[in-house]
Amino acid sequence: MSKNTYPLKLPDSIKKAAQRLAKEDGVSLNQWISVAVAQKVGAVETAADFFKRRAAGSSPADLKRFLQAAPDVPPIPGDELP
Repeated sequence: MSKNTYPLKLPDSIKKAAQRLAKEDGVSLNQWISVAVAQKVGAVETAADFFKRRAAGSSPADLKRFLQAAPDVPPIPGDELP
């Protein structure tokens, strides 16, 4: 496994929270951030794969049929377009 460095700039509040959590976990800040980034990458890739599989076999006509079935009512107060 190759390792690269990346100069990371964090707001003080986030860095302090990450340092505290790393200390609670008994790991270095660098290791804690690496694990956090790996978890986020995994979550994003898993979600992308899920939606890709979910959309397989769908077509724009399917969406059009779905939207045509939606009731023609005014938006709920607060949901109006500006």
